[in-house]
Amino acid sequence: MAESVIDDAVLVLSELLSNACKHGRPLDGVAVGDGAVRAAWRVDPAGRLLVEVTDGGGPTRPAPATPSVTAHGGRGLNIITALADDWGVRDDVRGEVTVWVVVHTDVYDPDAGHRRDDFVSRVVAPAVSHLPGLDFAEAFDDAG
Repeated sequence: MAESVIDDAVLVLSELLSNACKHGRPLDGVAVGDGAVRAAWRVDPAGRLLVEVTDGGGPTRPAPATPSVTAHGGRGLNIITALADDWGVRDDVRGEVTVWVVVHTDVYDPDAGHRRDDFVSRVVAPAVSHLPGLDFAEAFDDAG
């Protein structure tokens, strides 16, 4: 795998683990102790890199949020969506919940017209000039 793909996979894993620790319950019967989750990665027969984290489930289903500009969280699944070819949630009969991600493995994205390792160009906030009602020029004129 390209180093940029591994970097993306590490970020995806970090986001998944953070969400599992914050929102999920620990796995039952895991020998490593209380608060345990399970992380795994593998390359499937098609050469795709899969990353997954399993926890004991939580009160809500994982879903991308639309946080405010000043929010301290809520961006994890949006980051994952930007770095993934696909992702989803799998439940099992024991109540365990696994969030799985197929990490982008291509180096160039012809649809976006840039290299995949250029994360900033894939996940970027809109320019302030494009947000209605935010005219900072007037505020600076008044302060002058």
